[in-house]
Amino acid sequence: MLDYVDVGPRLLSQYEPIVGEETLEEIRDLAAPLRGARVAHINATTYGGGVSELLRSLVPLYRGLGIHCDWKIISGRPDFFAVTKSFHNALQGSPYELTLAAQETYLMWNTRNAQLLEEGYDFIVIHDPQPAAIRYFKGRAGARWIWRCHIDTSAPNEAVLDFMLPFLLEYDAIVFTMDSFVPPRLRNQKLATITPAIDPLSPKNMALPGNLCEEIRAWRGIDPRRPLVTQVSRFDPWKDPMGVIDVYRLVRKEVPGLQLALLSTIAHDDPEVWDIYKVLVDEVRGDDDIHLLTNLIGVGDMEVNIFQLCSDVVLQRSIREGFGLVVSETIWKGTPVVANRAGGIPLQMGDGVGGFLVESTEECAERTLYLLRNRQEARKLGLAGRERVRQRFLITRLLADELRLLSSLALRAT
Repeated sequence: MLDYVDVGPRLLSQYEPIVGEETLEEIRDLAAPLRGARVAHINATTYGGGVSELLRSLVPLYRGLGIHCDWKIISGRPDFFAVTKSFHNALQGSPYELTLAAQETYLMWNTRNAQLLEEGYDFIVIHDPQPAAIRYFKGRAGARWIWRCHIDTSAPNEAVLDFMLPFLLEYDAIVFTMDSFVPPRLRNQKLATITPAIDPLSPKNMALPGNLCEEIRAWRGIDPRRPLVTQVSRFDPWKDPMGVIDVYRLVRKEVPGLQLALLSTIAHDDPEVWDIYKVLVDEVRGDDDIHLLTNLIGVGDMEVNIFQLCSDVVLQRSIREGFGLVVSETIWKGTPVVANRAGGIPLQMGDGVGGFLVESTEECAERTLYLLRNRQEARKLGLAGRERVRQRFLITRLLADELRLLSSLALRAT
């Protein structure tokens, strides 16, 4: 059997003060025809990325609505996850030479995981490229199958897409976060566009007392009396952490006391992260005002929450981005963001709502400096962004979208 992930309870009624009873009633009505159905969500890791965060909230909400929902993770050795990381980058457009050895490793582990997946589910949702071939090797197994792609595949490496295409064509539905991410050769499939969302009740996004800011910042070596700029993201080339450091150095020329925090979760399915981490350690050596903070030293969701809440400006310098949900996390807390125009970031914010969208390192530094010098304007931008998130990017909206998709597939199966 695939490894089972246990999750804590979560009641839909807890969201009523945030989204209102009418929204909750709509969700209950959507779930009613699906009561008793069995759903499996399958991905590569229990932590370290947006998928695992979404599932940690969605799975208990499904259960509370009378839908039997399991979360399973695949198994694999480091060589498999090295291959899937390369596939992930290639599908986002990175150059990559697809070797026979990489294909064999990918197929071997997907075959094994298909054998470990028990039957009896009505719906099986496979997340991202790592387990995408499970449907091909498992067969239908009496279920409707969905592939959920959380990355930007608008300009994929054609060799990797050619390799993946036969597996993807087996699915009953494919879900992308944006229509522009759909490769042309998949447009004849049953497609859906569902943007991700944040859970306002999770430790990363829940309301916190303001006095925690100074305590946690001081605990992590941050001077609460001086301004702080932060980026929260994996140590990944697509997130451009070196570019963040460049912005910090430009702004620091005008704000000598500026501090920078780079927060990251290091996940077991991302072997590339260690090489990048070593480069960053070398780059920041000698500057005590740059802080590299990870889960390996106890930085978890609560600390991320506090840094997003207590930073003066949060950056998101992504070069390519599946969606960039960290933007919604930040402006939900009323903190302004300066971000690249990548992936789904422009859907979440825009100039005047949540912060500023930028095109270059110099423009990012200029906008960051503006926000540091104009605190009232920064606060106004952050609060405007919070209302956009409440309307469009909370977990209740995502849950409703997924229930609609499952119902549409159930109708097709009858």
